[in-house]
Amino acid sequence: MKPHGLFCPNILSFISSLLLLSHGVALAAENHENFLKCLSLQSDTISKVLYTQSNASYSSVLKASIQNLIFSTPANPKPLFIITPFHVSEIQAAVTCSKRNGLQIRVRSGGHDHEGLSSISDVPFIIIDLINFSEISVDVEEKTAWVESGATVGQLNYRIAEKSQNLLAFPVGTCPSVGVGGHFSGGGYGALLRKYGAAADHIVDAHMIDVKGRFLNRESMGEDLFWAIRGGGGASFGIIVSWKINLVAVPSTVTVFAVPRTLEQNATKLLNKWQYIADRVHEDLFISPFLFRENSTMVSLFTSLFLGGVDRLLRLMQDSFPELGLTKEDCKEMTFVESIVYLDGFEIRESIDMDVLRGRNFPKRPFIGKADYLTEPIPEEAFQGIYDIFFEQNQKTNGLLVFFPYGGKISEISESEIPYPHRAGNIYTLLYYAEWGQEAIDDAYQRHVNMLKTLFNYMTPYVAKNPRTAYINYRDLDIGTNNKLGHTSVQEASVWGKKYFKNNFYRLVHVKTMVDPENFFRNEQSIPPFNLVKDEL
Repeated sequence: MKPHGLFCPNILSFISSLLLLSHGVALAAENHENFLKCLSLQSDTISKVLYTQSNASYSSVLKASIQNLIFSTPANPKPLFIITPFHVSEIQAAVTCSKRNGLQIRVRSGGHDHEGLSSISDVPFIIIDLINFSEISVDVEEKTAWVESGATVGQLNYRIAEKSQNLLAFPVGTCPSVGVGGHFSGGGYGALLRKYGAAADHIVDAHMIDVKGRFLNRESMGEDLFWAIRGGGGASFGIIVSWKINLVAVPSTVTVFAVPRTLEQNATKLLNKWQYIADRVHEDLFISPFLFRENSTMVSLFTSLFLGGVDRLLRLMQDSFPELGLTKEDCKEMTFVESIVYLDGFEIRESIDMDVLRGRNFPKRPFIGKADYLTEPIPEEAFQGIYDIFFEQNQKTNGLLVFFPYGGKISEISESEIPYPHRAGNIYTLLYYAEWGQEAIDDAYQRHVNMLKTLFNYMTPYVAKNPRTAYINYRDLDIGTNNKLGHTSVQEASVWGKKYFKNNFYRLVHVKTMVDPENFFRNEQSIPPFNLVKDEL
């Protein structure tokens, strides 16, 4: 009789697993050592910007650019190495050596990725943090600028205003701490979208490192790849280090307001009316309501940027939205760059401290978000269901809905002009957002996730369909991900890809297949290459 216990398949499997694990650890250690040796051969300067897990500065460098504290906890996966390059050659070395040694690369410009994909990964990885790639060069006469990917959108518009005496700007988002690299490569839009469209609509050149370690500009990368990185998510195609942009004109004086209305002050009827006029008012006028709970009522805070003086604004508001009852006392005139600080929620005084835009010392907090696009108004009676969800929550649960108007220039550009496809037909974007303070992240996270998912599910009948579209800069892994192991087919990736890019997804696949056929630059929602054997389009 055989001693069956000793040769039990489970026991053999366990022993095999231990042997494989031991071999894997040894192999990993060897790969890491080879990676470091490779870097030293590829670059004479990279040792000065390389942080290993044993380095005393590793933790502080890792956390410095993580804006979302959800991804700054001890439980999150950590990179094997962090590189904070000053020179393109250091990025080229990192790409070459990562490929040779089986390490993934995560690229970080501002660190705002909603799902943390610029800072975490489930497989061995390194971070290339572009914080030192933050130079901005403005040519006022040509109305252009070169901006490196590690600069923030606040720094960009500060420098443009400084050089142009407040007469030029760039149509970026309203959060000044967001990094240029991620913002531009996802399309990027803000309070100027009705006047000028998305940020990526104004990009005219770029410098990047491709999968072969080559330094490319628009001419050498070709028009297909240049098209793809302007709204298709740059992390799928390489590392974009700088962008040339066309600047836009702004008046020397703009006007802002933030007018709150509670349910008792007809907030519901005002929100409903806003839905019918927001995308149709003059393109100089941007009105964006914020909806949130305050004690026992709901508040709709009507915020606005107007490209002009208060007197003209009041005339336009009287013609298009008299129900709001806007007065001159509700409004404040300022420069456009000052309005960036205002729209980010800083307290407005007699003078605004513009230095806040120059640095990176912004408050950090845990936050989550989702996005929807609406092609027709929500029925007025449906707002009550939204309020009920807010009122069902714990008082510590701080949810927020932001209504972001379309119309104007953003809707005039063809949806295939760049990968960002959300154009004509959309009346507004609905952003679901929640953030919280220093309470235990796990408990607060689950409460806020549950609230946003409840709101998101409730809105299903009222938002864009077939597909239910989404915005890649509000990255959402709930809508689908690539396979963690093995090949992800084009059909599988289209589940999430068409929500972000509509039919532009298939052109992005074509570009990916041309420039990175082995799928080196990848993450949970990167564009997959087409595989002739495994894919069927």
